[in-house]
Amino acid sequence: MIKKIAFTKMHGLGNDYIYVDCTKEKLEFPQENSVAWSRYHFGIGSDGLILIEKSDIADIKMRMFNADGSEGQMCGNASRCIGKLCYETGICKKEQIKMETLAGIIVLNLRFAEDDLGNRYVPSVEVDMGKPSTKDIAFRDGQAIDMLDDDIVVDGKTYKGTTVSMGNPHLVVFVDDINEIELEKIGPKFEHHPYFPERINTEFAQLLDNGEIRMRVWERGSGITLACGTGACATAVAAALTGRSKRQSKIIMDGGALKINWDEKTQHVMMDGPATVAFTGEVETIK
Repeated sequence: MIKKIAFTKMHGLGNDYIYVDCTKEKLEFPQENSVAWSRYHFGIGSDGLILIEKSDIADIKMRMFNADGSEGQMCGNASRCIGKLCYETGICKKEQIKMETLAGIIVLNLRFAEDDLGNRYVPSVEVDMGKPSTKDIAFRDGQAIDMLDDDIVVDGKTYKGTTVSMGNPHLVVFVDDINEIELEKIGPKFEHHPYFPERINTEFAQLLDNGEIRMRVWERGSGITLACGTGACATAVAAALTGRSKRQSKIIMDGGALKINWDEKTQHVMMDGPATVAFTGEVETIK
């Protein structure tokens, strides 16, 4: 018998995932389903799969799987989409939602608007992404190293990189002209660089004349994506750590912009941006 399950396709600035409500029905084989469903032309097409599950320590739990089936710790754009989906479908009818992830508890502060009929909906979400870390991301000769504008050689060329963890590992590389970066060629080589035994998300960033930051991302397990919430946060933190900007940044990605505030008092990174439903449907599952 063919089994089907309901899904919602959503995106945060073009970073698109397939969302499945698993609070009532469990999805078997999420890794395999993520690979199959994420394929454009042959599946739904996405950057991966997000499961919304019950939690013993928070309001809900998020599990995320990349397009290659690997499980990730955290996704900022998906967090915003989950906040919108949970409120608007009644999974969790709260204005502030605490969400369990592999990176810890994340707090979602929902932003509200009203449609022409007076119905409340959630156009955007502010996410408390917690405290960033620079520890235990890069390793040289088996020893952990903190990278702060440190040299990293890829394809015979030396770049300056800064490592930041937002619950998942990032390397932020500032460049003079982001348009000169051949992301599809260089991205995989950064992801699999020997400095990063767990692989790495890589952000290439350019400081603009108006103080905003233009960024493009290569996500481990998914490749080029139009936006990355944790990557935008990591870029803002790296810019502040290296003296390129202050603690408030506007990060402009291929899919749009996010506002990032690294709070000086709490040391938490706050991310603010939109969440959008593309369509809903049913999909055949892998048994």
